[in-house]
Amino acid sequence: MREALLGTPLARVCCTVLALVVLAATAGPWLSPWDFDAVDWDAIDAAPSAAHWFGTDGVGRDLLVRTLTGARLSIVIALAATLVSCLIGIPWGATAGYLGGAADMAMMRVVDGLYALPFILLVILLVVLFGRNIVLLFAALGAVSWLDLARIVRGQTLAAKNEAYVEAARALGVGTPGILRFHIVPNIIGPALVYATLTVPGVIIAESFLSFLGLGVQEPQTSWGVLIADGAREMRSSPWQLAFPATMLAVTLFALNVLGDRLRDALDRR
Repeated sequence: MREALLGTPLARVCCTVLALVVLAATAGPWLSPWDFDAVDWDAIDAAPSAAHWFGTDGVGRDLLVRTLTGARLSIVIALAATLVSCLIGIPWGATAGYLGGAADMAMMRVVDGLYALPFILLVILLVVLFGRNIVLLFAALGAVSWLDLARIVRGQTLAAKNEAYVEAARALGVGTPGILRFHIVPNIIGPALVYATLTVPGVIIAESFLSFLGLGVQEPQTSWGVLIADGAREMRSSPWQLAFPATMLAVTLFALNVLGDRLRDALDRR
């Protein structure tokens, strides 16, 4: 694991970038003299300066603090949705792969059916039924992101269920729940978690896209998607409102994808 994350200069740079982003998102808003929703009436729509390093938005709020606060929310949403996907996808895929036969076919047809539902349509339906809130966003993103993980875990389980240690457990009379809990899942959890790391950047993109469309995070809260949507409307007159949050989003996604690919490659070589 350490070699995968720190084995190349690019991987070390990506780890450093992610550490700095997380540190800045955690401590930055506390250290800044500006609150994320505080208005500077003397610097409305102001360009970057010594007082406001990233400039201000159209109502005079400090863009640096709002970008770091948005990073905090986007990352928390991504981690929470990824956790939800693991809690659903790993048991679902392991159960389907181990049981096989009709149970496997029925469970995977459920996965295929959910794949057929347009993601945006599903989110719009949830918004109409339950309103806009962060918990809903967690549920919507987690309810979709577990599908790929379930398929990956199923494939790992199909290979693991014929191993000698599983056969020995069956011979000793261990039931299906015990075999899944103590033998199958512990031996496939490594590959599953590696592939789950690739879910994090995908969820960040999805959250940003939903917030860009106005279906995600709502004012006075902010996220990278909200900031990019605001910046896109003002990009002709105030390009910094788009440039800074979009750059932080792009850099973070690049680092996450590079590290996820490194972990996957390291696993494949085993």
